[in-house]
Amino acid sequence: MKIALYQPEIAGNVGTIIRNCACFGADLHIIEPCGFPFDVQKIKRSAMDYYDLVKIVRHNSFNEFYEEQVIGANSRLILATTKADKDIKNFRFTDDDVVLFGQESTGLPQEIHQKASEKIKISMKENTRSLNLAISCGIILHQGSFRSYTKNEN
Repeated sequence: MKIALYQPEIAGNVGTIIRNCACFGADLHIIEPCGFPFDVQKIKRSAMDYYDLVKIVRHNSFNEFYEEQVIGANSRLILATTKADKDIKNFRFTDDDVVLFGQESTGLPQEIHQKASEKIKISMKENTRSLNLAISCGIILHQGSFRSYTKNEN
């Protein structure tokens, strides 16, 4: 599974997501522009010693990312969004999936929603809006990799 961030706005979230990706063995794709100066040293502070354990690819635009990582890799583009009907508990991930997260403040533009193979959400208690981006990423990475871990343990 690959994780992709669309124009992330908070450097600390990116660092935490790098740690998540390291722990679950996922590549990280960052679609520019970021809402902060992409300073590797600052991001390494929140990613700690996990930074060098993750393959991090930066893309200049969504179109570049989409052509290379979805079309070119013959992968499904899975949107993690509060606007989805499918819950991650009932969703079957594949190793080739690319899970895309939107901006912390606004999510993903409608034109990207139209390119998605699937849209998934994390069910939450009624009257709550959303989880932190990095926490959501960790939950989805765990759910997506849970089958492969339990398969190897049996």
